[in-house]
Amino acid sequence: MKKQLYLFIIAAALTLSACGNDNSYGNKISSNDTQMEHSSHSSSGEVPDHLKVAENPTFKVGSQAIIQTNHMEGMKGATATIVGAFDTTAYIVSYRPTTGGFPVTNHKWIIHEEIKKSANKPYESGSEVVMEADHMKDMKGATAQINAAEQTTVYMIDYKPTTGGDEVKNHKWVTEVSFQL
Repeated sequence: MKKQLYLFIIAAALTLSACGNDNSYGNKISSNDTQMEHSSHSSSGEVPDHLKVAENPTFKVGSQAIIQTNHMEGMKGATATIVGAFDTTAYIVSYRPTTGGFPVTNHKWIIHEEIKKSANKPYESGSEVVMEADHMKDMKGATAQINAAEQTTVYMIDYKPTTGGDEVKNHKWVTEVSFQL
């Protein structure tokens, strides 16, 4: 009986640690503003139709700023070059990848224009949506729960990770609070 209880405790601990740290797609799971490694760092740089270019962003296209967030490994402390600035509603979402696996919790950020058949007004916390975003493997087409919404300027950036490796091109998305001058 003790052996069965011991095996159950080990299995439960392994399950909980897997849910808290990795979704088996090479993506670190984040419950706040901690590391999240995307399966593909760079994107095409394409932006959704109808995304409004920011008229007066805090960080101008072409300027540089130091990244203060750590959505991905090697991001915090890196110098970012701003390649796009857009006014929209940004969402923190939780979802299960389209091919299964562990849920991704509190992913920062998808934007309103990356929601399939998006409503004319921002979604509230608790709403369920289908994502068109493809920032991470198996994200596009997944049903997500909105955890938080913020009307803000979002930025697309290029940066060289502090951990080394290739430059990340067209990373989507970070917000103004993610930088320092």
